[in-house]
Amino acid sequence: MKKDLLKTNCFDVEEKMIIIGSCLEYMFPKIYNELNESSENIYDVCLEETHLNMVITKLAGMIARKKCKELTFVTVDKSPHCVQLHYVVKELENIMDLKEIKIKNYVATNEGLVEIPIEVIGLSKNLSKLKKLI
Repeated sequence: MKKDLLKTNCFDVEEKMIIIGSCLEYMFPKIYNELNESSENIYDVCLEETHLNMVITKLAGMIARKKCKELTFVTVDKSPHCVQLHYVVKELENIMDLKEIKIKNYVATNEGLVEIPIEVIGLSKNLSKLKKLI
């Protein structure tokens, strides 16, 4: 059962957390249902309504409780808002040690989930480097 990330108490954290863009459930119901079967700890957030900094601060507070061992981000591919959710990891690394936490990033496509390496996420913020690739 999904929980609203920003309305969840920072002590209500389990070892495995899945953070999804809130539109995933209705845009890719099959993928959402598969995630829901794999974990009861799904937290959703919409970055059209919530500023990225609020998400970073909330997750930092939750992770600081030292329960989380695995953190997975899943969003809808091509969404200009959802892509920001993947930027959270680097910002969290700037404020805390995440070495003990297994982190994965995925986007949902019509073909299923595609894992996105952290290097690709970093590159997506660097338009001048991307320009050189085309």
